[in-house]
Order: sequence, then structure tokens, then C-alpha cells
Amino acid sequence: QVQLVESGGGLVQAGGSLRLSCAASGRPVSRYTIGWFRQAPGKERRFLAAITWNSGSTFYGDSVKGRFTISRDHAKNTVYLQMNDLKVEDTAIYSCAADSMTRKIVVGSAEPDYWGQGTQVTVSS
Repeated sequence: QVQLVESGGGLVQAGGSLRLSCAASGRPVSRYTIGWFRQAPGKERRFLAAITWNSGSTFYGDSVKGRFTISRDHAKNTVYLQMNDLKVEDTAIYSCAADSMTRKIVVGSAEPDYWGQGTQVTVSS
């Protein structure tokens, strides 16, 4: 089992920045890909970014390229999502997920095995 705990959400003005954290515990995540997703009310869940733990390869969804950056800290077993130039439409619940199969995270070929509980991000105008 892998446990994922998100933090760092909150209220921010448009144009501002937030950094989300996804702390992993339980089984070693060295062979996992960890990704960030968001879901706004009434909308489908959307893939944002992912990182492979071992190699550090990164993947981004088109809607956040250039504004969001994903990174990892081996010592803290944590994946970060740095979000800059936030827009009102970025308001959503942000969740991280982990799976040993990268395509489950990036392509959505199947439901990832592990999910965090989510953290709310609200961007005001």
C-alpha cells in the first residue's frame, strides 16, 4: 500500500502562486509515477502533470504547460506542484495519484492504484 497526503492548497488571488505537496509513505515509490489531477465542480477530472520517481521524467497536460512545474524530493518522499500565474479557472480540488504504470497516470488507460484525499485550491479574481 502507498499512502498519499496532499497539502498546500488554499485561497489565492489571480496571478498568484501556490505550491502543492504530495507526501508518500508506505511502500517505496521508487518504481512509481506520481501525478497531479484536478476536478472542478461539474467537470471531469483532468490530468495536470506527472513525474517518474526514479528517472525524474516529467509529463504535462496542455492546459498547464508553462505555468505549473512538477518536481520531487527523494529525501522527503514528496512530489511538488508549483503553480504560477493562477487563474480563476484553476479553482478545483487537486489530488495526487501513484501507480507503477506511467500510462495509467499520464494517458488514463486505467484508474491509478493510489490516491490522496485532495486539497482545495480557490483562485479569486
